[in-house]
Amino acid sequence: MTKEPIKMRNYGRIIQDMVTVACTEEDAAKRQQMIIYIGQCMRQKNTIWNKDQDTSFERVKSDLAVLSNGRLDTSFPELEAELSKPLTKAKKK
Repeated sequence: MTKEPIKMRNYGRIIQDMVTVACTEEDAAKRQQMIIYIGQCMRQKNTIWNKDQDTSFERVKSDLAVLSNGRLDTSFPELEAELSKPLTKAKKK
């Protein structure tokens, strides 16, 4: 991956690199699955680092547009359905 500056520090380089890889994926179904997974990761990171900020679908969708420079299509119902689910906390043993 390139060493370009991190666009959104709250997500980090890994999310940025994942978005770059998703932008180059040619298979539409695979790309949608990648976008869903990236969106889930972004939502978790938002919840961890920005407890007082919005972690809604719209926030993740707009951040994905910024990170991909508008190259990723986030207007499919599976993404909204997945990111609208409530977050679950891990159970402590």
